[in-house]
Amino acid sequence: MLGLLATAELLGMSLWFSGSAVAPILQARWQLTGEQVGWLTTMVQIGFVVGTALSAVFNLADIIPANRLFAAAALAGAASNAWLAFASGFPPALLSRFAAGFFLAGVYPPAMKMAATWFRARRGLAVGTVVGALTVGKAGPYLVHAFPGAGVAPVVLAASASAVLAALIVMLGYRDGPYEFPQRPFSWGLVASVTCDREWRLAMGGYLGHMAELYSFWTWIPAFVAASLTAQTGTSIASTSPEASLLAFGVIAVGGLGCIWGGVASDRFGRERLVMWAMAASGACALLIGLTFGRSLWLLVPVALAWGFFVIADSAQFSVLVTESVPAHAVGTALTVQTSLGFLLTTFTIQAVPPVVRAVGWGLAFPMLALGPAVGIWSIRSLQKLRRVTLSPRST
Repeated sequence: MLGLLATAELLGMSLWFSGSAVAPILQARWQLTGEQVGWLTTMVQIGFVVGTALSAVFNLADIIPANRLFAAAALAGAASNAWLAFASGFPPALLSRFAAGFFLAGVYPPAMKMAATWFRARRGLAVGTVVGALTVGKAGPYLVHAFPGAGVAPVVLAASASAVLAALIVMLGYRDGPYEFPQRPFSWGLVASVTCDREWRLAMGGYLGHMAELYSFWTWIPAFVAASLTAQTGTSIASTSPEASLLAFGVIAVGGLGCIWGGVASDRFGRERLVMWAMAASGACALLIGLTFGRSLWLLVPVALAWGFFVIADSAQFSVLVTESVPAHAVGTALTVQTSLGFLLTTFTIQAVPPVVRAVGWGLAFPMLALGPAVGIWSIRSLQKLRRVTLSPRST
């Protein structure tokens, strides 16, 4: 069942970056600025936030069977994404990306819950495997784009076809496991009590630091690679080139292995240690990668692959840290607020990169992303200390 869900997530989440993979073509076609290119990803983030919030408010996960919710969302997302292949301009393209993100809210969170119903021990590995699969799936459009002559329609429609296949796999093959979750619906009345809890705020600080880095890295690393190749060779190498697309695929997809490692390490060493290790490594890569700009691929590729590995390795564990910081009856509300704030933050950090690139160049643009892991490490370390104090016996 874990293999089935991982396969479905790999196929379904290819919708996320299908617009980003063809963004250079659309940029040339519609004369877009760097900020407008960023909006092709940002609108997916906004759509996902809206979809997640509405799903939580209406408690869809407890009303609709998980496999039906996943399948319906994947099919609707496939249709919304396919619209991009025939969009006549930038505004329709943005609507397509928003709709795709909106329906992906029924693909990503339900799959995490479905996987957890099959595991009690080793749950970190199970959820890490699903997150790893969806990471590879997000990179998929770049692999399709690496084929010579692959334009907008082949990349976008291949992603939509993958999502349709994901819907069929889950609808026909999935069934709930023996460890079902009790209903924990979202409640507006609990938002204030959740956000006032110091443990929750510290866990959220780690998550927000992680998210501030993650989606900016995923969105702009293909452009960084293409610009670096151009600077290295002295010739104009478009970011649509097979070399750039293949490198972008590898750098994002390697995060799948990172997620599996993160799941194993969290089960063995603890979630707090794992997320601090991963954020320290990814932050170091953010600082170092600027030094490889315009230099040999033998320098750039190892740093980029290491960054892609560690930047997502801790992702699956933040939800657990957040849920552990609130009472059981507030878990649904805590997760909804977590997801909404995290993805809303990415809409700002994604758009922050182009102006910095124009001002100081690629060599100094990515190091600013190291601020996210730095804040995240401080927050999780504080959470760890707080929990030790809470659990230790009071002195007399």
